Amino acid sequence: MTSSANLATSTAHQNRSDVKQASAALIGRVLLSVIFILSGFSKLAAPAMMIGYIGSVGLPLPHVALAVAIIVEIGGGLALIAGFRTRTVAAVLALFSVFTALAFHSALADQNQFIHFFKNIAMAGGLLQVVAFGAGRFSLDARRG
Repeated sequence: MTSSANLATSTAHQNRSDVKQASAALIGRVLLSVIFILSGFSKLAAPAMMIGYIGSVGLPLPHVALAVAIIVEIGGGLALIAGFRTRTVAAVLALFSVFTALAFHSALADQNQFIHFFKNIAMAGGLLQVVAFGAGRFSLDARRG
């Protein structure tokens, strides 16, 4: 095989690999985002219940906390899917996940709370991977340069 043929084969292989990696990154961002978006919309659907729940754990200003949670969950989830300012958004969502684990799921003797606590911690871990490696090729970040 000539060197130009080797180069063409290598380039085609690299392009397929890049598309697979970018596709996996996009799918990963979508899967990470779904729980935030659904949670944000569930808060919109039952704000009085959520204000009571937020207040029951002793957080101040439950109305404000609810508004912030809705903005972070829906806005952050949609931005993560789009790949807009992905590393920053993923970092905010990771911190939000750890905060909510500590604030709302810290009764680890309760198996349900234990599972929710570590679900949030696992989500933070996945989000930190996005912080470390970025959004990938199929994102608004890639289009901005």
